[in-house]
Amino acid sequence: MISRPLRQTFTLLAAAALTVTTVSACGSADAVEASSAGNELAGAKFVIGSKDFTENIVLGNIAVQLLKAHGAEVVDKTNLGGTVPNRKALESGEIDLYWEYSGTGWIEHLKNTTPIQDSAKQFKATAEADLQKNKIHWIGPTPLNNTYALAIRSEKAKELGVKTLSDVAELARTKPQEVTVCIETEFSTRDDGLSGLSKTYGMTIPKDRVSLLDTGVVYTETDKGQTCNFGEVFTTDGRIAALGLTVLEDDKKFFPIYNAAVTLRQETYDKYPALEKVLQPVIAKLDDATMQRLNARIDVDGEEPAKVSADWLGKEGFLGADKT
Repeated sequence: MISRPLRQTFTLLAAAALTVTTVSACGSADAVEASSAGNELAGAKFVIGSKDFTENIVLGNIAVQLLKAHGAEVVDKTNLGGTVPNRKALESGEIDLYWEYSGTGWIEHLKNTTPIQDSAKQFKATAEADLQKNKIHWIGPTPLNNTYALAIRSEKAKELGVKTLSDVAELARTKPQEVTVCIETEFSTRDDGLSGLSKTYGMTIPKDRVSLLDTGVVYTETDKGQTCNFGEVFTTDGRIAALGLTVLEDDKKFFPIYNAAVTLRQETYDKYPALEKVLQPVIAKLDDATMQRLNARIDVDGEEPAKVSADWLGKEGFLGADKT
């Protein structure tokens, strides 16, 4: 069903905010004190990577700072590149861990074609298969699900009475002129994009009502409501809340699930089992709303990822004390 350079699209999100693409990964560990939260990982050394879009850079910095706070020596290689460079670096031993997404693991790394539409089952299947086939261990998952969605400006949602994608499909039949859509070019060609969405929900959207735009422009044009009423978004993007957009419920559960988790080689996990204890409490706190706020501080407010992650860890008490 799905062929994708998974999560490559998110590099465009980072490109939309110049502060993200130019940010240096160096120094993120400087924001915390060594062993401030414990010594469970004393004597351990980890090289930590991340992908090159906002959310994954933040998650990478969280790992860097958290492991240092628990006594580990860390080498920061966040903002390493896309999915493929990070996975290859992990498998080769160039890095020791990075954050991956369950849907990406299932489809990209494990080469399955059909996603599992239950979050827990998708993660379990991905983690078990990756461990068995590739000796990659998954620690997680987070509650956050960074997947596709359609959004609309909130006042227009109320006017049209739409809350779900089934509502949009009904609107396409009864008031087709209202169903105008802004999407990325990639979303127009992918099986998990507009064609599959239209098929699943039984709706027809004429080509002259579909506008192909860059990622950042999709958000702003959806907010303006002139080019389109509906826009393709990512559910943990901070611009959703900043622009007051309403995300429509995927009531037929068409879109794949992308829960984040820490991935590492099994040999690393076996050597440092305390990683599970250190990471899981943080993982449990990373839900959609939290990630939206952290992403917004970067994409909307222009802050540095290292500062954003350290602030959040400190306020949640994960650094041993409030560092803000």
